[in-house]
Amino acid sequence: MKIGYPCVNLTLNCRSSRTFRLKNYSKEKLIDTIGKNLKCLYEILEFNKAHQIHFFRITSDLIPFGSHPIMNVNWQESFKSELLLIGNFIKKSKMRITMHPGQYTVLNSNNPDVYKKSIEDLIYHVEILDLLRLNSTAKVQIHVGGVYGDKELSLNRFIERYHELDNFIKKRLIIENDDKSYNLFDCLEINKMTDIPIVFDVYHDECYNSEGSLEQKLERVKNTWKLHDGLPIVHYSSVNPLKGKGSHAESIDISHFRNFLIQSREFDFDIMLEIKDKEKSALKAINIALNDPRFKNL
Repeated sequence: MKIGYPCVNLTLNCRSSRTFRLKNYSKEKLIDTIGKNLKCLYEILEFNKAHQIHFFRITSDLIPFGSHPIMNVNWQESFKSELLLIGNFIKKSKMRITMHPGQYTVLNSNNPDVYKKSIEDLIYHVEILDLLRLNSTAKVQIHVGGVYGDKELSLNRFIERYHELDNFIKKRLIIENDDKSYNLFDCLEINKMTDIPIVFDVYHDECYNSEGSLEQKLERVKNTWKLHDGLPIVHYSSVNPLKGKGSHAESIDISHFRNFLIQSREFDFDIMLEIKDKEKSALKAINIALNDPRFKNL
């Protein structure tokens, strides 16, 4: 079991997600920004290693305009050595990496232009992981997408388009149950037709419940992951007590997380904490998990 957090480290005065407005685009500005983002990513990973955080989601903004038509820099070649250095650090440190395209990457969109851009964005994310030379346990996760007035048709459109993807995308792609449109049951139906692994989001499942106990759900999710995919991935959060259902917690609920580990003790998986204070909650979670036999001090 590895425990991690997404994209931003709040302790360091450093961001790997620097970007700028399209109207200010220039090759020089782009190259400078990418260089700073990669340097900062390395610093974040060093921090994570020093604090036993071996799971991390790299920001989609690592390469500004990475999938935009304006991109006129061969960043893949220009920053090949920097990416290789980062990838070697990740592998040597036995870390796991994921990426998560944003809300406009929708594979089942009924808008042809959105679908085209979604494919381009998936290629961009996969390219980063490939240039880091990470194996197939490094994943790109997406939600199933929209319902568009006909959930069954939209679900089937996702399946059809998944089958059309190139294998270099398929080997990294995973789907996640969401809190409004496609619950775990829907994702399992997609898995039957595609073999795509499922990320189980505990909090989303609380918001849009699928039948069964946590143990039953984890068992079904576990069976969607093959050996080459690595351990199953679970997203963990809890409700924000001040904002109610639909809002992630600002900081980890120690009691809730401890109970989650107890309930799930029969299953091994990697945990991505989707909690607002990022590494601060990750450090607390790791402290709780230190006596859990699944958690290994790497």
